[in-house]
Amino acid sequence: MTDTERHTQGISEWVTTRDGRRLHAKVLPGPTYVAGTSGPTVVFEADATGNRVSWARVQPIVAALMRAIVYDRSGLGRSAPDPADRSLDRMAEDLNEVLDHFGPGPFILVGHGTGGPIVRLAAARKPQRITGIVLVDATDEAAEVIFDPRLRRTERIFAGAAGVLARLRLLTLVFRWQWRDLPTDVRRELKREGFTPSVIRTRRQQSRTYFDELATWRTAPPDLGSIPITAISGGLGGNGIYATLRAETNAAHAHRAARSPRGRHVIAERSGHEIPLTEGFLIAREIHNVFEDEIRRRGTT
Repeated sequence: MTDTERHTQGISEWVTTRDGRRLHAKVLPGPTYVAGTSGPTVVFEADATGNRVSWARVQPIVAALMRAIVYDRSGLGRSAPDPADRSLDRMAEDLNEVLDHFGPGPFILVGHGTGGPIVRLAAARKPQRITGIVLVDATDEAAEVIFDPRLRRTERIFAGAAGVLARLRLLTLVFRWQWRDLPTDVRRELKREGFTPSVIRTRRQQSRTYFDELATWRTAPPDLGSIPITAISGGLGGNGIYATLRAETNAAHAHRAARSPRGRHVIAERSGHEIPLTEGFLIAREIHNVFEDEIRRRGTT
């Protein structure tokens, strides 16, 4: 039995950043992956405190066609913490170092929630190697409501409460719905790594400048040129997403897709924000659509 057969998310690999941090990744190689000959590699970027496990329902489906890579941002999962800040700028640089390690591409980047701006910024810095972007209920600066001070206060309150629950080892109970139906190997890792005090510290570290940086994008967003974007929106509210936030967020997703060549806006009708857990097949389908669109485009040029 191979390593990929033993673990749902594939083989562990380590990426060493320029400043010496080690980032943990899991790789499913797809059908006999050979660089430059077997289509793009898909790299997934998780939400705020999510790690590689967030994509356990999507990555294996995608890997039936393409190499599929998940990784833990610095300070999450098995990746080393960052002694510097966790600015949006720095997180995008880390993602580009992950891509450098697994290069040369091309890549399809997939970002969930707060991971959406990370993949957009990373792609804008080296667009020549990006075939497409899939944004999954992504944070977007076109939704003015995300800059409401009340949301910032709610985030601080949540982080404080989550920190207490993590220290008491009760945070897994609050979020047990996220892991109860996952494969056994993945569920075991999420319970061990996903709800610790260090995860909450990293969340606080990431959020210190995130929205301030994102606010500057309202007048100067990253230039993605001709990279096609698929934006997937949750169709449901709940879990802190009230009607106004859902409506403005989905309108921002439609706007993002409309500004992109061959852009698509898709509604996950049965999902709220956690689409990777509730409609993984839909995300995988849209990634496959990006791949097929690129094949058709190349065939006509």
